[in-house]
Amino acid sequence: QVRLVESGGGLVQAGDSLRLSCTASGRTSAIYAMGWFRQAPGKEREFVATITWSIGRTYYAESVKDRFTISRDNAKNMAYLQMNSLKPDDTAVYYCGANYGNPSTARASGYSNWGQGTQVTVSS
Repeated sequence: QVRLVESGGGLVQAGDSLRLSCTASGRTSAIYAMGWFRQAPGKEREFVATITWSIGRTYYAESVKDRFTISRDNAKNMAYLQMNSLKPDDTAVYYCGANYGNPSTARASGYSNWGQGTQVTVSS
């Protein structure tokens, strides 16, 4: 079992940047990929970005491509989401998840562990 803890959220203005962090502990050797998802009030959890743990291959949702960058530091068991040019539509609770080999790395159903989430609010 892997425990995930997100941090780095906050209230920013449109156009600002934020970096989210996700710290993994426990059986991290079993992780195949880490993903970032977000959930706005009244909406389903939405895929944002994913990165494979070993080789660092990335994939992004079209809505954040060219603005957000996912990365990981295997030595520290951490994943990051650098968010630039933030928009009010990016407002949501952001969650990181751990995938243990499920090929659905762009779907929430492919992830078995989640953090508690961190709130990101972008004002216009």
